[in-house]
Amino acid sequence: MSDSALKDLNLAQSAELEKTKDSSAKSCITKPVLNGNKCNNTEENAPPVLPDAVTNGCEAGNADVEYIDSGSLTDLEDAGATLSTLVARLDSKDWVMTCEALNNVRQLAIFHKDRLQELLEPLVPLIVKSVKNPRSAVCKTALMTCADIFKAYGDLMVDSIDPLLVQLFLKSSQDKRFVCEAAEAALISMTSWIAPSALLPKMQPYLKNRNPRIRAKASMCFSKSVPRLGVEGIKEYGMDKLVQIAATQLSDQLPESREAARKLALELQAFYEKSQASSSGEVDDAPATSPDADADAGAESWEAFCQSKLSPLSAQAILRVTSTTKEGVAVGVTSTPPKEGVTVGC
Repeated sequence: MSDSALKDLNLAQSAELEKTKDSSAKSCITKPVLNGNKCNNTEENAPPVLPDAVTNGCEAGNADVEYIDSGSLTDLEDAGATLSTLVARLDSKDWVMTCEALNNVRQLAIFHKDRLQELLEPLVPLIVKSVKNPRSAVCKTALMTCADIFKAYGDLMVDSIDPLLVQLFLKSSQDKRFVCEAAEAALISMTSWIAPSALLPKMQPYLKNRNPRIRAKASMCFSKSVPRLGVEGIKEYGMDKLVQIAATQLSDQLPESREAARKLALELQAFYEKSQASSSGEVDDAPATSPDADADAGAESWEAFCQSKLSPLSAQAILRVTSTTKEGVAVGVTSTPPKEGVTVGC
């Protein structure tokens, strides 16, 4: 083959390679955009549906998805028509349609709460399915949906919350920050709008989960939720039960769990001492009887309480924490329980 012919062949191959690269790059850039309740694709220019796996080094469809804050959502033009197809669209294999349906759930929860409530039972498993979806766009939209339905339905979600809890704990501890933040927002909404007396028993089993990350997130949520019970609520839930939980978590392998247990122990000590002081005040106001009766009515110290409810080693661990860091008790302990819910870091 002559040098001229060989040179022409190399030029042709180079041109073909450049053309292939351009085409590959375009497939990463051209993606459907979720804008509110509509996808901006048209039949004429819509790219082919790409698989869930990463394509050409880009995670298809995630970068251009618009995530709408709850306050920016608008009402639906035809709520009845949306409701009639909602379940089918949530279960669709088309991820764009699924995201649209999830946003519709959010709209319905805000603007048509009563009508959506009838569908909650079949909807929750589909929302859980979307939270578990490997495509980040679907996962994050589903987590935003969780936050909105917790706010809309509050305690009505208690019976349906079990399959959601483990996913929220997992997603709030994963490496993708924008998914982690959405899961945290859902946890904050959950702990803000669901009564702690109903929520704490649901979270308690996860404190012993085999996955240390789940234990850590559950511990953080649990310890932050306890103060919302108030003094009387803690008495009803069981101070002895709560201090045993704190003692167990103090020996967890993850520092996040141990720190949550430390804060819980301090909260419990503050509540206990406030409760005892209140009881002492009532005794002081009562008519005096005999010295022996007054001695029997005296308040039991925090140390004595821990030693009576815990094993020697556990009591020692709790007392070490509460005696050395007593000044670290949150200022809000003796005030009205907070409304903001739980803040957990990624």
